[in-house]
Amino acid sequence: MNKVICFGEALIDFISGQSLLSDGLTLPQFGQYPGGAPANAAVAVAKLGGNASFVGQVGRDLFGDFLKTALQHYGVDTSALAQHATAKTALAFVAHDDIGERSFSFYRDASADLLFSKTQITPQLFDDGKVLHFCSNTLVEPAIAEVTAELMQQARSHGLWLSFDVNLRHNLWAEGKANAGLVRRFVAQADILKFSLDEILYLLSDTGMDIQAYVQQLLSHKVQLVVITHDDKPLQYFSRYARGVLPVPQVQVVDTTCGGDAFSGGLLYQLCQLKDLDSFCQSDTALQQTLNFAARCGAFAVTRPGAFPALPVLADVAEVVTAMVTEE
Repeated sequence: MNKVICFGEALIDFISGQSLLSDGLTLPQFGQYPGGAPANAAVAVAKLGGNASFVGQVGRDLFGDFLKTALQHYGVDTSALAQHATAKTALAFVAHDDIGERSFSFYRDASADLLFSKTQITPQLFDDGKVLHFCSNTLVEPAIAEVTAELMQQARSHGLWLSFDVNLRHNLWAEGKANAGLVRRFVAQADILKFSLDEILYLLSDTGMDIQAYVQQLLSHKVQLVVITHDDKPLQYFSRYARGVLPVPQVQVVDTTCGGDAFSGGLLYQLCQLKDLDSFCQSDTALQQTLNFAARCGAFAVTRPGAFPALPVLADVAEVVTAMVTEE
């Protein structure tokens, strides 16, 4: 089976839950969940029944051990997951507001994932690979950005498609905001792109371009599929041959931590079964069916807390669809 190769950070999400009151002091409680956007996408593919591997680095510590075990538990190939001898595993503390929206505090200074090096890229990483998937969190420092560029180049030379979920986390960047010009350079190298509406607007804020003009520019070069999501509002999709707007399932949101990664995983699970991406992008029907599936995956994930455990298997997605049809 064709493999989806996901590169980047695996980290611990400490997700806020019920608080305790002790001697008049409120004590926030955080649950430990495995996470990291590309790791989430790998697990999403594997739980749906696909073939996924994770390429990255965690610490040789209790958190790194936990992440490796969690990835393996869900069927992800971890043969390219390294454990650094001294650097620590990255941590993220995730708080939620009343409607489930997140705010992040990251502990990722010189963490193991940022120290993954070019020497760790081997031809064997790409065996059976169909798609290399990555996010912008491996662009936040020059060294790991260079590694990302090298991995993309080698993946392309091995015939893999490149999937980029932009997934901006501004507080991971030294300046407190993402380097829009740098991110745009990586955007232009991908075959498959996923933005949130806020992300694409941010990337265009210093260009004077509107979304339509930018997407058309991308599609005139290497990019073959662009998807723009906007929370629970309809998503937009663009290829060189078709474009449209699709509604997304409306569900009771518990935790949005993994919604976008579940969407990406559902999309990648479908795409890795294709022989030809260009032919697929010519069919509006195929595009809509695939994106509807991805949207159902995202909708299911936000009804549960955390990342890996919240991701659907095929039967879960079918149950969500049946429940929504019944409610309508």
